[in-house]
Amino acid sequence: MSDKKWFSLSVEEVEQELDTNRHAGLNEEEAELLKEEYGLNKLPEGEQTPEWVKFLRQFNDVLIYILLVASVVTFFLGKHVDTAVILLVAIVNGVIGYVQENKAEKALEGIKNMLSLKAMVYREEYRQEVDSTEVVPGDIVYLSSGDKIPADIRLFEVDRLKVEESPLTGESTSVEKQTEPLKEDTPIGDRSNMVFSGTTVSSGNAKGIVTETGESTEIGKINRSMSEVEAIQTPLLKQTDQFGKTISIVILVLAVFLFTFAFIIHNYEWGELLLSVISLTVAAIPEGLPAILTIILALGVQSMADKQAIMRTLPSVETLGAVTVICSDKTGTLTKNEMTVQSVITKDKTYSVTGLGYEPEGDILDENENPVDVMEENDLKELLTAAKTVNEADIYQKNDQWEVRGDPTEGCLITLAEKADIDIESLDRQSEIPFDSEYKYMVGLVEENNLKKIFIKGAPDRLFEMAKLDSDERSYWEEQMSKRTKKGERVLAFGVKEVPKEKNHVDHEDVNSDITLLGLTGIIDPPREEVIEAIEVCKKAGIKVKMITGDHKETALAIAKELGIAEQDKVTEGRDLDGMSEEEVRELVEEVDVFARTSPENKLQLVEALQNNGHVSAMTGDGVNDAPALKRADIGVAMGIKGTEVAKEASEMVLVNDDFSTIVNAVKEGRRVYDNLKKTILFILPTNGAEALLVAAALLLGINMPLTPVQILYVNMITAVTIALALAFEPLEKGTMSKPPRNSDERLLSPYYIFRILFVSVLIGGSIMWINQGLLSGYESSHLNTITLHSLVFAQLFHLFNVRNERHFSLNNQFFDNKAAFLVSGLLIAVQLLVTYVPFLANVLGLYPIELNLWLYPILVGLGVFVIVEIEKFVTHRLLKKKK
Repeated sequence: MSDKKWFSLSVEEVEQELDTNRHAGLNEEEAELLKEEYGLNKLPEGEQTPEWVKFLRQFNDVLIYILLVASVVTFFLGKHVDTAVILLVAIVNGVIGYVQENKAEKALEGIKNMLSLKAMVYREEYRQEVDSTEVVPGDIVYLSSGDKIPADIRLFEVDRLKVEESPLTGESTSVEKQTEPLKEDTPIGDRSNMVFSGTTVSSGNAKGIVTETGESTEIGKINRSMSEVEAIQTPLLKQTDQFGKTISIVILVLAVFLFTFAFIIHNYEWGELLLSVISLTVAAIPEGLPAILTIILALGVQSMADKQAIMRTLPSVETLGAVTVICSDKTGTLTKNEMTVQSVITKDKTYSVTGLGYEPEGDILDENENPVDVMEENDLKELLTAAKTVNEADIYQKNDQWEVRGDPTEGCLITLAEKADIDIESLDRQSEIPFDSEYKYMVGLVEENNLKKIFIKGAPDRLFEMAKLDSDERSYWEEQMSKRTKKGERVLAFGVKEVPKEKNHVDHEDVNSDITLLGLTGIIDPPREEVIEAIEVCKKAGIKVKMITGDHKETALAIAKELGIAEQDKVTEGRDLDGMSEEEVRELVEEVDVFARTSPENKLQLVEALQNNGHVSAMTGDGVNDAPALKRADIGVAMGIKGTEVAKEASEMVLVNDDFSTIVNAVKEGRRVYDNLKKTILFILPTNGAEALLVAAALLLGINMPLTPVQILYVNMITAVTIALALAFEPLEKGTMSKPPRNSDERLLSPYYIFRILFVSVLIGGSIMWINQGLLSGYESSHLNTITLHSLVFAQLFHLFNVRNERHFSLNNQFFDNKAAFLVSGLLIAVQLLVTYVPFLANVLGLYPIELNLWLYPILVGLGVFVIVEIEKFVTHRLLKKKK
């Protein structure tokens, strides 16, 4: 891959380096040899993972491995029902994971779709159209308005060429192109003598020499960096993975110990003992947990979709709750990506303009904020006429949205003219000088009221030189320009010159002097109105917001201040980052909130620096240039309306409405989901603990097993997919968005959670063991197994209402807020009656249709658990308050 800085070389040097001739082009033999050397002008194909591999990947979990081993053992022991149920549980978990998983990485395909299909090249000394894949370095390429650029090209001839590069560079306006060499440290957004693969010609024509193709192009480098970017594992996945490994070790050690102890001390028959140990293993494994976590995350995804945020990966939902910093692109994310004239300045007045975007709704106001009568303001009327006349764009309405055809800056001038209280005429141009970056102005010769005039529009500094200005007037205009620039506005100047009636042609000499300056316009890419409030909410929630943009630093800083992102005049440019060490970038990223003129590499560099500093980062963006950083960030957030497919496919979240404030709602949802996930774990694990305690006690005491493996699996799954599901609907607790983000390294099970799980496990297991061995000692094992199963289920049913409020009294004024808790409770009771009294179901689970009076024991166990846990919560809460 070439690292040559073609933009710093002269055209002659480029020709020499590539052994080509701009006047003759390559011949077919040379093109074929170059194609063999450099390959086709396309991006490399990514390897596709077979669907069966994706499905099998769902079983790559230590806890599932143990279940699968247990199923093999039960099969050889002849317990085929047990085998079938164990396998069914494992397969159900695998199917849920497979269905919810992100099907494939499509980001590379999205980039490929941006490339041009055809290209006009000059070969064998004549023009010919070829497939873009056939273009090679050294080819001479013709470019016209609307063309998608097929490769990276060094321009040698331009005619009013403007290129739309926002998907690649983040620039909000079309870029004017020229042919002169540039300095070696020129950032990509300022390489005005180059055009890049995947961008589009918005106006004009050009010729150029292809310098890079395929993977060597700027878009190819993004493609390569994306393939090299390592996907970040979410905090929840890290924690559950570690939890699974820890519990697996504990289970295996306990199983080996109990097998050995029971075999030696109680002289069990080895097959029966092995089945009992499998019962212990199955009891201790929270096999229902992966399914319920997946379902809760999926419900969180649905909730976010209702709020205009589409999550593309399930675990990313909870990651949102831990986000500490949002790195946001400016154009189209914090701003509307719609150029708007904000102010008009004439020689003695300043006007403000209301309305945003290209919609011709709004007013031109005087300094007292009263609508202006344009007929009474001659300078203003003439400026508006010039703005509408010397213009190549037009605006139109499409699907209730106003859009621009042509250059966005010229489009907003049309909108400005339409906001006048009178019709502003676009005069016929009898002669014109198109805009050229060398001259920085555009000229039109017109006739108005039997007078011949030249209207001129261009860069202020250029028109100041051409106008009739004394020193005071020059100072006035320069001061006005400086004021607008500091506010982040892009300033254009307008002038007029009367010429003789017989004048029919205009050239540069006609406008070199004696221009009358009509005034200036200040143009902005307006911030989204709702973003200011969203950023304020982020600050209260302890979330930093950083602007990382390809735009100029003055514009970036002005917008950042207006939005409340930056409070100081600190801006760092991409070229400064390029020369810094990793340690320097890590220090800088904590101090600076605005980064301007950044390259794709800079964005990735900043995200990595934040992550190395311990931040959980979200990166918003809409362009191809954002894709590597979007993929590397903990949460990539793409814009749904104006975002490219590449950006969407590289992200975890897509904003349907391109509204930055939607991110805040998503963070709220992420925090709610995470809290509810922890409550779910606090709810489910005591069931496994109680079951394991009962089985272990039976092995140690040498008594009959209180539950079979099938019954244990049933309890685990039925409590997980019914009553545990109710916790997914618990509302956001008050004050959640006033707390700082949780530490991403926060342990899934805090010391209090571990105590609570052990306490409830012993409480449930101990009470059931006391009832079985004391009150029900004369009953058959089928009775005891049935009562034990129902006692476990009812204990969890009542425990659900303990867990809904982690540390406070559960019977409060929010007790009835979660209707789902009561709905699933009724459902669970109905299921328990069915599996007890429907013969087929009872036979599968090995249950006995117990008498009505025996239901009293499960209900008493459940009530006892609820009351005792509420007392524990009250005492614990008081003790913690005293410590504080």
